[in-house]
Amino acid sequence: MIEYELPFWEKGLLVAGVDEAGRGPLAGPVVACALILPPFTEPFIDRDSKRMSAREREEAYELIKSKAIAIGTAVVDSVVIDRINIHRAVKLAMKRALEDLKHPFDVVITDFVKLEGYNCLPLVKGDEKSLSCACASVVAKVLRDRIMEHYHKVFPQYEFAQHKGYPTRRHRELIKTYGFTEIHRRSFKTLRYGKTGF
Repeated sequence: MIEYELPFWEKGLLVAGVDEAGRGPLAGPVVACALILPPFTEPFIDRDSKRMSAREREEAYELIKSKAIAIGTAVVDSVVIDRINIHRAVKLAMKRALEDLKHPFDVVITDFVKLEGYNCLPLVKGDEKSLSCACASVVAKVLRDRIMEHYHKVFPQYEFAQHKGYPTRRHRELIKTYGFTEIHRRSFKTLRYGKTGF
């Protein structure tokens, strides 16, 4: 998982891996993480965050925090997502996460997203091919899950702790029953104009 980092590390360059969590949900924010691993870090996770259990992600999160040179994060909420669309919101979150690093870097590896203004290598399934990207994926996912668990306490009838805002059958049923909250993304096709479309 370091084949894409290695050529840069061998040139003495620092790589920032970037990924997001929350592109597809009907509710909640998109969360991005950018992080820098020490050059020549040996792989210590073997899959992206989506293939880990919640407990495995939490354990990996703590390990990543102990190894990373710097970690930056950013949250873009549903209001902004509705205003600028999810694609722009993802880029905005990623750029803010890079700014939050507060540490110099030379190259950015992302999961498919091309970030203008950076020496950026967007990889298809980058969170499966790049250790830096995979680690960023874990951090973003853990932080977003925690945010949605908080929203579960605010809106317990929506069961956000279970589905995290994703368009599961249960979530759709709950929207039919209770309507929308202020954290639902009204611009998403299935929620637009106050219709569920389910």
